[in-house]
Amino acid sequence: MKTTLSIWLCKFISKVCSIFKRDGSVFPGSIVYKFDKKVLWKIKYPDTVIIVTGSSGKGSTVSMLAHILEDAHKKVVYNKNGSNTNNAVMTLLLNNTKAFSHKVNADVVIMEMDERYIKGVFKSGTISHLVITNVTRDQPARNIHPESVFNAIMDSIDDKMHLIINDDDVFLNRVKYIHKGNITTYGLAKTKYSSDEVPRYAVDGAYCPRCHNKLAYDFYHYGHLGDYACPHCDFKRSKVDYEGTNLDLDKCTFKVNGDILKLNKAVFFAAYYTLAAYTISSVIGIEHEDIINGINKDMMSSKRGKVYELDGRKIEMLESKNENALSYLQSLTYIRNQSGKKTVIMGFQNVSRRYSFNDLSWLWDVDFETLNDENVDKIFCIGRFNYDVATRLSYAGIPEDKIILVDDLSKLLDMVSKDSVGDIYSMVCFDMTEIITNMLKERTL
Repeated sequence: MKTTLSIWLCKFISKVCSIFKRDGSVFPGSIVYKFDKKVLWKIKYPDTVIIVTGSSGKGSTVSMLAHILEDAHKKVVYNKNGSNTNNAVMTLLLNNTKAFSHKVNADVVIMEMDERYIKGVFKSGTISHLVITNVTRDQPARNIHPESVFNAIMDSIDDKMHLIINDDDVFLNRVKYIHKGNITTYGLAKTKYSSDEVPRYAVDGAYCPRCHNKLAYDFYHYGHLGDYACPHCDFKRSKVDYEGTNLDLDKCTFKVNGDILKLNKAVFFAAYYTLAAYTISSVIGIEHEDIINGINKDMMSSKRGKVYELDGRKIEMLESKNENALSYLQSLTYIRNQSGKKTVIMGFQNVSRRYSFNDLSWLWDVDFETLNDENVDKIFCIGRFNYDVATRLSYAGIPEDKIILVDDLSKLLDMVSKDSVGDIYSMVCFDMTEIITNMLKERTL
């Protein structure tokens, strides 16, 4: 009876939120949680429950996977809006659960989840597959060190789970020596974008996690992702089950097991989330033709990188995740690789949506030196921390006359249009993306 009441309560509060045009993705679950903390342990799940976790790439992986499964005519419940804490997951699941049978109305449940919430939300034995995208230096004020992220993930694993891991990641390779259940691995072979040189920025996975000697890398993709081996023990990147080869960002293609797959975005990490989705779909038994169709023929639009126009110039909205240096690096590298003159808009209003303290140490982990390029015309620094961003850019050797401080956001588009040239790339965090997008839309009215 209590479970039925919890389901109805969640549906009712969600309906009220909808009527008053409020975001109801988290609040209903927070109320139900006070009424019954263990309600998600009592509902009935489909056989396939997939959780995707890791420092970055969770949302893109979930969206791509859900797209493939829906194309294959599976009924999928997943968190489209990216809310991945316990209250958000509770809201979504209860709203998709039948009140009297307590069954989740889906063939497959796919959830992007913060690693800290997995264990508390799902009862042991519920999760059939756990996908781990990567473990990187993420939210240092909260996580302190990548090891903390890894430990939180490991604390959520039970031996019944089938793990799907990115074996290019030094931290995740360790899982193979610990987990007693099924493991499927994926990774990318060396590409023309990989480097034999040690990156100039900090590499978190520089030492063997087993014997603590320095690892030898055959090549780096970016960060500590690449092909590595320990000269002193048997720890190394092994032959993976699903390997991506022949990556070509100009053509937006790469190969997996002889299949040519298309990328929905010309960035390196798009190959990772596409490969992850391909791997998971194969593991859970989706027909091969349906997987290829979902990726290639009925291509999913990219969640990020929407393109608009500003006075006849292209403006591309790259959303960069704060407090994650490798996420920023992907946007910086993408901008650097584009041809012609370029203008960049950079900044953020809030460091985090989860906590109020504003630690900016992560700015010094970001390889902003990538933008020290003659084709970068101007960099406009916006948001509450624009002076901090500008200071970091100056330490990256970027000439001061290229760095423009914008204190009045309402003047941004006029300043960009008047004082810069080339295509425009806005690499701001989520809160600022919506503001700039609305400003662009208003400008065209």
